[in-house]
Amino acid sequence: MILPRIGLGCMPLSHAYGVAPSVKDGLALVRAALDAGVRMLDTATLYGGGHNEELIGRAIAGRRDEVVLASKGGMALVDGVRTIDGRPATLRAQVDASLRRLDVEHIDLYYLHRWDRAVPIGDSVGALAELLDAGKIGAIGLSEVSVARLREAQLTASIAAVQNEYSLWSRNPELGMLDETRRSGVAFVAFSPVARGFLSRGVPDPEKLEPNDIRRSMPRFQPRHWAQNATLLPRWHALAEEAACSPAQLALAWLLSRGEHVVPIPGTTSIPHLHEDLAAVELAVDADLLARAGELIGTATVSGPRYAAGPAADVDTETFDIA
Repeated sequence: MILPRIGLGCMPLSHAYGVAPSVKDGLALVRAALDAGVRMLDTATLYGGGHNEELIGRAIAGRRDEVVLASKGGMALVDGVRTIDGRPATLRAQVDASLRRLDVEHIDLYYLHRWDRAVPIGDSVGALAELLDAGKIGAIGLSEVSVARLREAQLTASIAAVQNEYSLWSRNPELGMLDETRRSGVAFVAFSPVARGFLSRGVPDPEKLEPNDIRRSMPRFQPRHWAQNATLLPRWHALAEEAACSPAQLALAWLLSRGEHVVPIPGTTSIPHLHEDLAAVELAVDADLLARAGELIGTATVSGPRYAAGPAADVDTETFDIA
């Protein structure tokens, strides 16, 4: 599946990062993205308990043919609790619900949001293959999976895309997935490409984040690890100044340099930041400077794991041993 070079991650418009923008502002941002040439929108059943899909559906009304529309299932809010459920019946019901909320007849790319360890991945992917045959989805993707799981899924159906976290400070895909997707012609969609705001001046002080901001539960933003991570920022900002771009643009330029099949999906609630992110596609950053960026921010220099123990247990990706 050929995807645009960069997309828009829509999660922040409804979910996870503190107080979400108003519906009016959310609609304005998505429509501004379409006007600016964004041709891929990424949403999910989970985000806002379905609110995000409803928002995206309203934003693309009359413009459906302009975008690759991606959503996800297999993880949802059930009575307010994030629940992973990859049973075929659940996936069929969630796809139908997504179609209703988005007010479309077809979702171009539908991911299994998390592998349900209680369900063979072939069963989950087989259900999505049936939905593909029925014309309800156009391609199958997997999210937060390992190379072994991708290969296992490919025994049941063709996988068009893998969406895993990838940024300078989260290098897990370099433990095999980046090469595997390149080799097998699978698009690699990188979520949280600016390190959940760390690489974009978005987190000056984690203690000032909203109480319900997901980053408060993430080790790298907690005092023990933040004290070390924050020491990287002055040199990171200096590198961006040397590259004559913003820190977020440098982070995205580095990702784009990792391969033609790599598709970052930065998210934002700010229209100026949206335009800033999109401009990264046109940047020409010296290879030596990109290499220095990779040396400054990476597994050897970043303190703390991606997730706390509970959420980490729900993820199937290859993982560095980081204390």
